[in-house]
Parts: sequence; structure tokens; C-alpha cells
Amino acid sequence: MRYTVKHETRYSYTDPVPICHNRVQLAPRQTERQTCRLHRLMVDPEPSVFSKRIDYFGNEVDYFSVQEAHEGLTVTSDSVVEVQRPAPIPAELPTWEEVAAKIPTDHSPEGLIVHQCALPSPRVVPTDDLRSYARPSFTQARPIVEAVSDLMLRINTEFAFDPRATTVHTPPQELLTLRRGVCQDFAHFAIGCLRSLGLSARYVSGYVCTTPPPNSPRLLGADASHAWISVHCGPAGWIDFDPTNNVIVGDAHVTIGWGRDYADVRPIQGVFVGGGEHSMNVGVDVLPVPA
Repeated sequence: MRYTVKHETRYSYTDPVPICHNRVQLAPRQTERQTCRLHRLMVDPEPSVFSKRIDYFGNEVDYFSVQEAHEGLTVTSDSVVEVQRPAPIPAELPTWEEVAAKIPTDHSPEGLIVHQCALPSPRVVPTDDLRSYARPSFTQARPIVEAVSDLMLRINTEFAFDPRATTVHTPPQELLTLRRGVCQDFAHFAIGCLRSLGLSARYVSGYVCTTPPPNSPRLLGADASHAWISVHCGPAGWIDFDPTNNVIVGDAHVTIGWGRDYADVRPIQGVFVGGGEHSMNVGVDVLPVPA
């Protein structure tokens, strides 16, 4: 599938802002099954300083500074992305216990990356309560993908999508009581459950297609940034699961980047001086391009 993606963020200030510094992660990531054919980042007013780098996790990051007085700031990302379906999942996979046991013992470069995503991170700390929630899905000798899929089903069934229930700072532990939240919350909660069992999971930031296939329901999270998880499944490598929509990710999701949790892949973050009261509005369109 080929998609056009437009992500526009508008900031408005009641008083002039003399200077601001911003870090942006909006460029679709190049992967084995995703190709970014075009990416343009436009900033108004025009920045005085603009730079780009690849971060620790391999994500593309842009930096810019506006060093003139302004009462508004618009950041627009335009992309054209091609996404391929993932390869079929192997029929024979190890149990989740076998995958978890191998993670601390693999000292290869890839193994160290896998191990890092099994450890606590700033916004996802494994707990006994999260492990207790996960255990009914992770019964003895259950194949890893089957167990993770069951956990996704339970989260999708037992938690309500509610954009007013949480904030970006809500920890996964609170969802055990709230039982509601948004895609970021469900991703963090699932990651916390998996790490509590010694498994490795990372947070994936991106988008989900706004137009569903014929005769399919519209996916929650459309017309906004979306988040899901990627789980290391032993010989099968990393497999992406979307707990918000209870699906194994195919070609309807566009990946921006991944990290340990949301803090590693925030779309936009920055600081500014002055400005008085301020507001932010975000608009996202992900549209399929006809073949």
C-alpha cells in the first residue's frame, strides 16, 4: 500500500515568543517493509537554525530554532510512504518462557538491543500487578505469538477507548483501575505486562490508515498519531501488535519510529520563552494512494 501522510501542528500564543527550540520526530522510518518515498518538514515562521540526525534507536530526528518574535508556529510534515505486508508468521514458534529465558543470555549486538527493551524505562516500569494481569494469557508452554495475541484481545475487550480519561503522564499501573485510555496508554500497559514477564517489547509511534478496507470497521486512532507495540518473538524477530484495535500489524500502519516508550519518540517537543497563554491544535490525514 502507498499512503500520503500530512501531520500539521499549530501553536498560538497570546503574547509574542522571541525564541523557541524544537525537536521533531515526524519522518517515516525506513524499514524492511516500509519505504519513505518523500518527506518534507515545513516550519512557519522559517527557522534560523535547522539540523537533522539519527538517534540511538535509528529514528530520524529534526531540530530547529525560531529566533524572531512570533505569535504562532506551524509545523507541517508531508510524506509519501509505501508499506508492505509482513511475512507470514512461522507455524512453529518457541514458547514465551523459552524466549524470555534467552533474552539475558544473548550478548550479540542485536541481543543487547532486545535486552534493553526488556528493562524498565522512564514511563514503563514492570510491576507485580502488571505481571498478575498478564499471567492468564501466558500459561505454561504457550507459544509466544499466541500468548501475546491473547493479551491484546483482553486489553481490547476489557479497556475502553476514552481520550479524556488520561494524560501523556498516566503510568501503566493506573490503567488497572481506570480501565480506559488511548492508544498510548494501551501500548504502555501492554509493554509493562510483557516486561514484567521478562519479555522484550518496544513502543512504536506512527499512524493508522484513515480509510478502512471494504467491509471492514474503521480503526480507532484514525486521524491522529497512533501507537502500538513490537514484541521480540525469538527466531521470528520483532512482530508488531496493535492492542487498541486487537490486530497483528499489517500494511495499514505507517511507522514513524520506535523506542523504549513514548518519551523516546514524541512527535514534537520543545521550549519557548514568553508567549503568555498558548494553545495547540493537531491535524493528521493518512490517505491511501490508488494503485
